[in-house]
Amino acid sequence: MTRNPARSTACAPIVRRVRPADAARMRALRLEMLADAPLAFLETLADAAARPHAEYAARIAYTSTGSHTAQFVADPGGRLVGHAGGVASPHEAGLTVVFGVYVTPAWRGTRLLADLIDEVGRWSRACGRPELMLEVVIGNDRAYRSYLRLGFTDTGVRVPHPTIPSMRELQMRRAA
Repeated sequence: MTRNPARSTACAPIVRRVRPADAARMRALRLEMLADAPLAFLETLADAAARPHAEYAARIAYTSTGSHTAQFVADPGGRLVGHAGGVASPHEAGLTVVFGVYVTPAWRGTRLLADLIDEVGRWSRACGRPELMLEVVIGNDRAYRSYLRLGFTDTGVRVPHPTIPSMRELQMRRAA
């Protein structure tokens, strides 16, 4: 197996909850996420790039504490290399909806995705929500297989994509 130079020269990322000081680095990661996987997230790259820094900073500050919404990042000490968030389901007690899952290409194939999801799960359990749910665009087989490996199961529920009516998403669940 060939060593990935990005992994060998960087420190191992620490997965942790975002902090208000992360706003600029989180904005950079968000723009990367949207450029790399535009169908996986609920806004366009152009809309995100046009958003003022103050809006990013306010969002990060809000999700850095509390039990309703949280964002977690993979931080190797430079550019952030991964993200996963969770929000309390408005319709189902005991359920956290996982959102914004992303691992930068140089770190894919490592345990980083599992570490991010596990951190959302720890937070979810601490908040009294023992189950996680996420949605995957039908046809995104790489993500689907990754989530199966992490213990998610396909519920059989299919829903319209929230911004592209011609697409559908499937729901997956697992214990937090």
